[in-house]
Amino acid sequence: MRFRAAVLRSYESRFDVEEVHLDSGLAEGEVLVRIAGCGMCRTDLAVRHSAGRSPLPAVLGHEGSGTVEEVGGPHTGLSRGDHVVLSFDSCGHCENCLDAVPAHCDSFASLNLFGGRAADAARFTDAAGRGLAPRWFGQSSFAEYAVVSARNAVRTDPALPVELLGPLGCGFLTGAGAVLNSFGAGPGDSLVVLGAGAVGLAAVMAAAASGAVTIAVDRYPERLALAERFGATALPADSADLPGRIRRLTDGGARYALDTTASAPLINDALRSLRPTGHLGLVARLRAALALEPGTLDRGRKISHICEGDAVPGLLIPRLIRLWQAGRFPFDELIRTYPLGAINEAERDCEAGRVVKPVLIPEPSTPT
Repeated sequence: MRFRAAVLRSYESRFDVEEVHLDSGLAEGEVLVRIAGCGMCRTDLAVRHSAGRSPLPAVLGHEGSGTVEEVGGPHTGLSRGDHVVLSFDSCGHCENCLDAVPAHCDSFASLNLFGGRAADAARFTDAAGRGLAPRWFGQSSFAEYAVVSARNAVRTDPALPVELLGPLGCGFLTGAGAVLNSFGAGPGDSLVVLGAGAVGLAAVMAAAASGAVTIAVDRYPERLALAERFGATALPADSADLPGRIRRLTDGGARYALDTTASAPLINDALRSLRPTGHLGLVARLRAALALEPGTLDRGRKISHICEGDAVPGLLIPRLIRLWQAGRFPFDELIRTYPLGAINEAERDCEAGRVVKPVLIPEPSTPT
């Protein structure tokens, strides 16, 4: 099967939209999905800064959504024509998967970070027959088609605009899941969100839906304006005595804080802004050792890493869609669509902060 995909060939190069090949049919439990839209996530762009740890060339993209074209075997639970949102891959049988925390799957790294499943490792090539890295997050959905495990495809209502739903599989899932799952925030709780990008704003919306009081911190006034529209109190990141301002606004300190910035000074500010026994969650990958200042973890405060919002995608994605339909999780207001051929423009706009969540729409074509 031949179709078009955006290929990244080196850490410094542009994406090139070119023909790629799928060399064999579906394995048992896989599905072929025609991609209707795919969100661009900071994790995709971070491959450029992975210092050789990510094999290239590769097709990135891990917030895909679309229509099932073909199923591999009778036990996928999906049928041709189903609309699906694609999320991260997991094995389904390790202790953490069985304990309903698939984001901490024992095989998460090997399944999602270019490792792929052993049975399909070498089927994806470019037009010249040269191998491309195994499927990114089980998807590689910056493309017209993707082959995925049925386990990481979540069926949705075909009446919904499927091309916009892909970011629910990662970025929006992560921010909302941190609030609803990792923290379990509810009415009367207080939350500080550091960084008002896609993940942070999803957390703000989920907190508003749960009844929590939220403060958003960012350096961009336009992002803070969005956070205020979604119900947060906005504070500039360079505010004098940021922890003190947060403690005053939350009557002694926030119960929860979510950092999406990986900024050590802001992480320390967040810890100082917490009430006793408060919890700080980190979702951004740290690029250097994190130095915590004395006293920041006193009085029962804790810090943890949150992966994929501690979500079971098949449960949280439908929940977020229901909240959206009720007008309580307006994620579509963060999206700007681009044709797949404009992927480099989408990347530039994303890096410059001109768009919160780019979604790439493949141009219609017929596979061969």
